[in-house]
Amino acid sequence: MLDPSEIYDVEPDAAELLSAAATGLTHAGPILVHAVRGFVDAGSAGQLAASHLASELSTTRLATFDVDQLLDYRSRRPTMTFDSTTWSAYAEPELVLDLVRDAAGVPFLLLHGLEPDIQWERYAASVRQLIERFDVPLTVGIHGIPMGVPHTRPLSVTAHGTRAELIVDHTSWFGSVQVPASASALLEFRLGQSGHDAMGFAVHVPHYLAQSPFPQASITALENLQTATGLDLRVSALTEAAREATAEIERQVEASPEVSAVVHALEEQYDSFARSIGRTNLLADTSEIPTADELGAEFERFLAQQGPDGTTH
Repeated sequence: MLDPSEIYDVEPDAAELLSAAATGLTHAGPILVHAVRGFVDAGSAGQLAASHLASELSTTRLATFDVDQLLDYRSRRPTMTFDSTTWSAYAEPELVLDLVRDAAGVPFLLLHGLEPDIQWERYAASVRQLIERFDVPLTVGIHGIPMGVPHTRPLSVTAHGTRAELIVDHTSWFGSVQVPASASALLEFRLGQSGHDAMGFAVHVPHYLAQSPFPQASITALENLQTATGLDLRVSALTEAAREATAEIERQVEASPEVSAVVHALEEQYDSFARSIGRTNLLADTSEIPTADELGAEFERFLAQQGPDGTTH
């Protein structure tokens, strides 16, 4: 592996900035949150959350990655603006680490930008270097995944972590599955192998909204992030965007009998599954949490009943 330290540059005053910001912290250093735009981020859950944090809270640049070494420009071409007779703008891709202060002034780190296309191991090693340099006690990732759930029901999440104790309050919805890898998933895996605490939240986004911005998913991701870390992330600032998105979704559903039928079928599937495990809400508390195998069997049974048009048969 090439030297991981040669794919990023740390600001000269980073140590001083962190030292000043860390006053009053009850743990060794700031928590690190990562939400890079990559292979899967249904509803742009992670991207919208990262944009919200960067715009709503006070941020200072700590480190910048050399994206020229990490991106495949032919697979993800940045956009340029041609104005009459000249190239007038270039949307320069970036991958950066910022120092952010929450609403109460508590510092944390935010890693955001584009997921590397290549050199994943080197990237994971470089983030580990930064984590150790800045004494990060916990790393948390957020993103969205498409699921066969309706937008009219509460969103749930799949929580994952390097230690079971980190996610003890969350229900496991899956058994053992194989999925395409991501740089963020590899980062969490490698951090766990090296003894660092890391966890993440994958918000379950209705599959028919996976390609559209869905602020409700970002709200769910940030609320879970707040609960896990104690940070105050001004989540209420996303409420209006979520309200507008819901109104537009409802308008489109009402305008299309086909879409309306799919949503109704998903609602029946969701409610039937909730009843089968003894809850009216998949997020509600229960004294008898079913096992992952039981949940998986229920999901397989309901999926087997679905016809090609999304209706139950």
